[in-house]
Amino acid sequence: MMYTNNYVIVAIFLGLGIFLPIAALTIGKFLRPSKPVEEKYTTYESGNEPVGEGQIRFNIRYYLFALMFVIFDVETVFLYPWAVAYKQLGLFALVEMCIFVALLAIGLLYAWKKKVLQWTSI
Repeated sequence: MMYTNNYVIVAIFLGLGIFLPIAALTIGKFLRPSKPVEEKYTTYESGNEPVGEGQIRFNIRYYLFALMFVIFDVETVFLYPWAVAYKQLGLFALVEMCIFVALLAIGLLYAWKKKVLQWTSI
């Protein structure tokens, strides 16, 4: 009996999570003014007329470098709470954090070996 109550609560939140955004977008569609003008459909570039193509190709190395930054940025997010609560956690948490940092270092060495961090082409 208790488990079905938990499922009902989850179902209510799932229903609200689907219903409320749809309701807000639908009500907004009816309330906003609709004045289509040709200038509204053009691309805005600081008041200037757009020149050239809107899409350009980027080197894949930019994405790889950004991905490496995100990975090591997440590392600092996990290190901060551990450093704040170090006295309460003890030696076991120190060993766990050393293993975590070692795994990230192995990943960094692997990326370095694969030349992900170099900007020049081979």
